[in-house]
Amino acid sequence: MSIIHTFDNASEEIIKPEYISSAGENFPKTLIATFRPQLVELLKARYETEEMGNMEAILPVPVHCFTYKGRRLGMYLTMLGGPASAGLMEEAAAMGGEKFLFFGSAGVLDRQLAAGRLIVPTAAYRDEGTSYHYLPPGDYVDIPTAGRLAEIFTELNYPHVSGKIWTTDAIYRETRNNMEKRRRDGCIAVDMECASLMAAAQFRKIPVYQFVYAEDSLDGEAWDARTMLTEDLASEYEIYLRIVLETAIRL
Repeated sequence: MSIIHTFDNASEEIIKPEYISSAGENFPKTLIATFRPQLVELLKARYETEEMGNMEAILPVPVHCFTYKGRRLGMYLTMLGGPASAGLMEEAAAMGGEKFLFFGSAGVLDRQLAAGRLIVPTAAYRDEGTSYHYLPPGDYVDIPTAGRLAEIFTELNYPHVSGKIWTTDAIYRETRNNMEKRRRDGCIAVDMECASLMAAAQFRKIPVYQFVYAEDSLDGEAWDARTMLTEDLASEYEIYLRIVLETAIRL
């Protein structure tokens, strides 16, 4: 049986996320998931936070709960890759999370997208394995929350672009030919989680929003790391934290 035919909706899971995690009292309904530990440390420095529970199936990951402009929110450091990020989201939902905002970086397939540009994925190419366990076979998973997220960015005057994204499991196997195929298909960026997260979200009927910011570029004769290998991005992290907080309270 091919991996793309592994979706089984006729029988139940043997291990359910609620076996691992359970809802806590006063657990925030809206959760921000970041791939950057610097964002979590910045949040803890700027706001009074409390840790509520740990997601234990993959690695102990606390949810940092806090109040922003009267709204109770939570933030946790998710992990790279579709299997880990989707698994942690499942556990966070079992703890009581009802809405998720994911935020991270992506490589661009168009060098005209400057480093730092906000990108709202509208569909994700399924060049990974996790999504095929949550949805029937297909090249893309659509992202129904993209429209609302773009509306929020427009309301807040955050410059952004919307477009399809390429999700792959193998960061070191992003070949020139595959990149060109995805670009011709309309993809403007590449990441490692979007297709997996959106497939899991649709299967579980959880509203999941995701945006990325442009980092390195695959569009050129050679790979351009741009800001990917830059160590001091403190001012940028301040901006990104404000963006995710203002966005989260509007979901």
